[in-house]
Amino acid sequence: MEEEKKIYIGNLEFGITEDDLKRTIEEKGLSVKEVKVIIDKFTGKSKGFGFAEFETKEEAQQAIDALNGQELNGRQLQVNKARKMRPRNDRRDFGGGGGQGGGYGSRFRR
Repeated sequence: MEEEKKIYIGNLEFGITEDDLKRTIEEKGLSVKEVKVIIDKFTGKSKGFGFAEFETKEEAQQAIDALNGQELNGRQLQVNKARKMRPRNDRRDFGGGGGQGGGYGSRFRR
């Protein structure tokens, strides 16, 4: 998906499928190229957000304008331009190891 033609759709109800999301976009009179709901690899359930790609960046902006703040299955959508994903090794939201390591270490050895 090309970034300038891609939008982020957040605050999705966890039961929403890609077909549901595509239908919602198309009901606004928009032609969507691709829709992806992000699924947790461990649980197999939706993470509550997804992406949609359009043919042009103008169509992507029209989708943002049409969908942002709209209600879908009782939840208010948060829609904006998608941002590039940061490489995993640059993420700081999982804490860090430092030099100590984890586990039991040497303090339990005798």
